Amino acid sequence: MTFAPRTWVVGEVVAAATLNAEIRDQFSSMFDTWTTYTPAWTASTTNPVLNNGSLTGRYIKIGRTVTCNINLVTGSTTTYGSGNHSFSLPVTAATSGTAVIGHAHILGATSTDRWAGQLVISSGSNSAAPFFPDAAADTRLSWMTAANPVVLAASNQVRMTLVYESAT
Repeated sequence: MTFAPRTWVVGEVVAAATLNAEIRDQFSSMFDTWTTYTPAWTASTTNPVLNNGSLTGRYIKIGRTVTCNINLVTGSTTTYGSGNHSFSLPVTAATSGTAVIGHAHILGATSTDRWAGQLVISSGSNSAAPFFPDAAADTRLSWMTAANPVVLAASNQVRMTLVYESAT
């Protein structure tokens, strides 16, 4: 809810409602509950279909700073599509000419099946792309696909967190 503060005029008589809107309400919005949204899960060739899985997103926007969490839990009837995977953002990123890096994590079938990666937002984008290492011995990052870094299966989770500047 935060927005640009107003410009005050010398000698202005300030009403309580104005002070509440300009100070109290803006300050309170920084401690608001996060907003939920449903991210879109897409792929560059064929889109995945969630079916009985779940995909949730939460975010908070303070000024132009957005903090976002995305959590995907695959289901027994989820199909994974083909090509490079991406997830939609709640708010379009600023066109600042830089890419933003967030954190991505895949949890596999057992507690030892975990892959750490990065989430990349290109300048002006409305989606983020997870990247994971190609293999344990190769730490170069590649797009997340249905088979990279692991063949996705029921009950796998992809957890993503990022902080970025919004376009507005």
